[in-house]
Amino acid sequence: MRILVTGGAGFIGSHLTDRLIADGHYVIVMDNLITGNYNNIARHRSNPQFEFIHHNVSNFIHVIGDLDWVIHFASPASPIDYLNLPIETMKVNSLGTHHTLGVAMAKKAKFFLASTSEVYGDPIVHPQPETYWGNVNPIGPRGVYDESKRFAEALTGAYHHQHGLDSRIVRIFNCYGPRLRPDDGRVVSNFIKQALLNEPLTIYGEGQQTRSFQYVSDLVDGILLLMGVEHHEPVNIGNPEEKTVLQLAALIKELTGSSSEIVYKPLPVDDPQRRLPDITKARTLLGWSPKADLNDGLLKTIDWYREFLGIPAKSSVAQR
Repeated sequence: MRILVTGGAGFIGSHLTDRLIADGHYVIVMDNLITGNYNNIARHRSNPQFEFIHHNVSNFIHVIGDLDWVIHFASPASPIDYLNLPIETMKVNSLGTHHTLGVAMAKKAKFFLASTSEVYGDPIVHPQPETYWGNVNPIGPRGVYDESKRFAEALTGAYHHQHGLDSRIVRIFNCYGPRLRPDDGRVVSNFIKQALLNEPLTIYGEGQQTRSFQYVSDLVDGILLLMGVEHHEPVNIGNPEEKTVLQLAALIKELTGSSSEIVYKPLPVDDPQRRLPDITKARTLLGWSPKADLNDGLLKTIDWYREFLGIPAKSSVAQR
């Protein structure tokens, strides 16, 4: 197939691009590189099955030739990024979604939207099924991401219902792995970088807030399975194993052999207290459930961080 992947130079987008090319597809990556990194996809530049277009999808999109899929992953996705780029975030998830939907319509292609567990906000239903409408503060600092993704889902649904567009929506829960930027600001990247540098591990609040952590290969598996079924409602893809932030910090300290101390800082506004996917739909519809063990996935991620940051591996638990 011939596939357009917006945001394909980002963390998740680049792993998806790798898999699609490995499966024999022609992939066009479109990215403005504001939060993505061309080095994530540079290995493909001499591949005749790969094309890169440096472009902001918040502006009009033009792609030469037919397309079978338009996969829309373009968006800042970490709190640091979308708090620093609030208007850009809202534009890429509104105008960018509108433009990519238009390309899918023009090319008679299928459309795939990367949404997020952030549509559930600070949930009061636990775990979160796709039928839960969420608890989002639309004017809080995180609202620029949460609400724009909710709008993107609504717009995708409108194109499906009004124009018959064949669409998919995935709600992605916390994902980690190689290529997650050290300055990304999410809890896994923060802790690994701080632990490897023996800096204090920063915990916001008391560290009892929970998250579920899925390795990136599991997410890509779920995305490909969702592409293979005709289902137009959102589907949660995430790991149904709940961990507190404090538990994660202790685990990363152990795996890195770090001497970092743990320090506590005030909890950010609207930070979700509990986040856990109900993956019943993914299991029944797709036959999907996560396979990667948290320890193994973290060790692979730590090894990548060591290489990226130029830190010797001699003190790593993985090397003992």
